Amino acid sequence: MTVALGLTTAHAQEMTDEAIKERTKPYGELNIAGAAAAGAGASAARSGEDVYNGACVACHGSGVLGAPRLHNAADWQPRLDERGLDGVWQNALNGINAMPPKGTCANCSDDEIKAAIEFMIEGI
Repeated sequence: MTVALGLTTAHAQEMTDEAIKERTKPYGELNIAGAAAAGAGASAARSGEDVYNGACVACHGSGVLGAPRLHNAADWQPRLDERGLDGVWQNALNGINAMPPKGTCANCSDDEIKAAIEFMIEGI
């Protein structure tokens, strides 16, 4: 048993950091339909409507768990009066009540989240 341990230790000492990185690098990558590929370069920001339709509609379309509904002044106005647009935006970024940070759009930029809110309160 001591011999096996000695061989394993000797082998580990021979491995350089680069050799370890090469040996343990990812085998492939996962691409999800509709999602931007990692490292694909800069892409245009999604519109507020696009973000809403892709991520927000599930809760904000019907008011699930008290989520303020699209273009519904009765739902949105008290929040806007109390916190202002920036306060509502910060709640969306950080999460509030049952809503996790950035809702269901973890890959959205802060500006895309703000655009989605602006779309949802449009016309109020």
